Amino acid sequence: MVCKICERRCLVPDGGFGLCGRYENKAGSMRERFPNLYLVTAPISAETMPVLHFSPRAKFLQISTTGCNFDCSGCISTVVAKEMDEQSKALKSLTPQQIINKAFELKCDGIVFLMNDPLASFYTFLEVCKLAKKHNLITGCSTNGYFTPESLEELSSYIDFINIGLKGLSKEIYHTCGVKSHKPVLRNIETIYNKGIHLEIACIHKRGNEDKVLEIAKFLQQFSQNIPLQLMRFIPIDDASIEDEPSIYESEKLHQQVKEILNFVYLFNSPGTECLNTYCPTCKTLLFERDFYGPMGAKLREIKNYANGHCQVCNEKIALQGIVSKTIFDENGFEGGYPMTRALEIVEGTLACLGVKQQRDVTQCWEEILSGEGLKKLHIDIQNFDDYVATIFYLGKLVGKQEGARELIDYMKNVMHEIQEKLLHVKHKPKVYYVMGKPLFALEDDRLENQLVELAGGESVNHKLHINGRPGRKITKELLNQLNPDIIFISSFLDFPTERFYEECLKLGINVKAVEKRQIYNHIAPCFDFGSPRWILGLMYIANILHPELFHFDIEKEADNFYKKFYDKEFILADVNRSFAKPHRYHVLEM
Repeated sequence: MVCKICERRCLVPDGGFGLCGRYENKAGSMRERFPNLYLVTAPISAETMPVLHFSPRAKFLQISTTGCNFDCSGCISTVVAKEMDEQSKALKSLTPQQIINKAFELKCDGIVFLMNDPLASFYTFLEVCKLAKKHNLITGCSTNGYFTPESLEELSSYIDFINIGLKGLSKEIYHTCGVKSHKPVLRNIETIYNKGIHLEIACIHKRGNEDKVLEIAKFLQQFSQNIPLQLMRFIPIDDASIEDEPSIYESEKLHQQVKEILNFVYLFNSPGTECLNTYCPTCKTLLFERDFYGPMGAKLREIKNYANGHCQVCNEKIALQGIVSKTIFDENGFEGGYPMTRALEIVEGTLACLGVKQQRDVTQCWEEILSGEGLKKLHIDIQNFDDYVATIFYLGKLVGKQEGARELIDYMKNVMHEIQEKLLHVKHKPKVYYVMGKPLFALEDDRLENQLVELAGGESVNHKLHINGRPGRKITKELLNQLNPDIIFISSFLDFPTERFYEECLKLGINVKAVEKRQIYNHIAPCFDFGSPRWILGLMYIANILHPELFHFDIEKEADNFYKKFYDKEFILADVNRSFAKPHRYHVLEM
C-alpha cells in the first residue's frame, strides 16, 4: 500500500517499512513503529523554538522524538534525526494524557513539536494535538512541510501555528534531501495560509544562494507581505563545507534586500545583530528587541512602543497573533531547542579524541547523559578544567577507553602545566573581552572561553558583567568602553572577520585600547576554544597573544600533532567546520 503521511508516498509491502523507517504496513494499515517515545519533553519559550509573531514569550512544552523523512546534508539536528537509535533507552514512553499533564504541571501555554520532524511521528503528534485542543492548549510545530493533502487536512483542525523550513524553489535542492520535488511544500504553504493557521517560514542563507532567498521572499509576497521570514545564517556542521558559511555581515546585507520585499524578516545565528528586532513597517519604530539565544533561537529582551496589537507611534496594526506573555521564561543550559543537539555533539567530539569509532558507543554515552540530570551537569562541567577532566574519564570508562582518556588528560595537563610554569612571575595581566559574533555580544562570565583567558595569564573583563544568556547577551557600548579591554577575542564558534569587526567598532563608537591598537583576534580554526578537547589548542593561541614574550606555540604544528595523535589524521584547515562532534567534515562513525 501507499503511505500517505508524507509526499514521498512510499509503496510499502505488507510487513514492510517506508523509506524513513518510521512506519510499517500492518495488514493494509500504516502504523507508527515507535509511537509515544520521546527524546525531549522540556519547557521552551516561543522565540527559542523559534516563532516570533505568535504569542511572544509564551512558554510551551517542547516534544521531540527521533528520525526524519528527509536526509539533508549539514542538518543541525543530525544527532536526533539520523544518529540516535529509535529504540534508545534515553527515550521516554508517555501517553498523550501524560504529555498534557506535564504541560500543565510546568505551567505551559501549549505544546510544540520541533528538532526532528513531526512527520516522523505523525500519529503520535496528531493524538497529542487532539487532546491538547480539548484542554485549550496551543499547539504548533516546526516542519519541512512535506505533508500530503490527506495528512495536512487531518492535522490542520488541531494546530495553531506552523513554522516551515523551506529549502528553496527548485526540485534540485530537494533532491539533496532525498525527495523528488519542492512543489508539495509550496502547495502546503498556500493551504496553511488559506486556512488561517499562523505561518512562519524559515530558509537558510548559504554563501551563493542569495538569489534563491530573494525568490522565496517574492513567492511569499504573493500571499502577504506580513508572513514572517526567518533567515537562518548557515552553520556548517556534519559534512558541510566551511566555505558555504556566509559572514554575519553578508547575511545582514541580504536581510536588508529581503526587507524590501517582506515586512518582517529576521536574521538568526548572528550574535549581536539588530536584524532579530521587529520594527513597525510604516514608521520604522522599534517594537520588539531580541538577542541571539543559541543556534536557531532568539530571546525577546524588551518591548517598546507596542500595545494592544498596534504601534503606539503611528497606530499601525502589527501582524502578530496571540497575546504577549507577562512572564519571562529562560531555558536552563542545554535544555529547550537546538542547543541540546550541540550538547550531544560535545559528547561525540570528546569520544572522537578517545578513539571511539562506533556509533553504538556514542549512542551509549548519549543515553547516559540524557538520563536524569546528566544534560544539566554536562553544561556545568564543561566550563572548568577539573570537572571537564572528570567528564572525559567518565565517558572513557563508559566505552572502555580509559587508556585513551588518560592519554588525552595527560596531554592537556602537560600543556597547562607548561603555561602555568611560565606565568609564575608574570605581574601584568592584559584585560580581555570575549565576544561572539559582533562587538557588543558578550559571552556570559562563566563560559569556558573566559576561563581560558585566565589560564593563559589574562584578566577576563567578562567576569565583571554578570550577564545571563545563551551563550551571552548584548551589552551597551558605554559599558564596553568603561571596561576598556586591552585585547578582544572573537569566539571560534560564530566568528566575525577582524577587519569588519574593527570597522563595526568604529561605527558604534567603541574606543577601547583593543580597538585603538587593533588587538582583535579570531582563532585559526573553528571550535578551537569550546565544544571539544580542541580547546587546548585555543589555550595555546590565547597564551601566544597575551604574553608573546613567553609563548611561541606554532599553532598549526600543534594542531597537526594533536590531530595525528588523537584522530589519526593530519590537520587540514579547509576540512574543519563548526561541528563540535567531528574533527573534520569527512569524519564518519561506523554503524
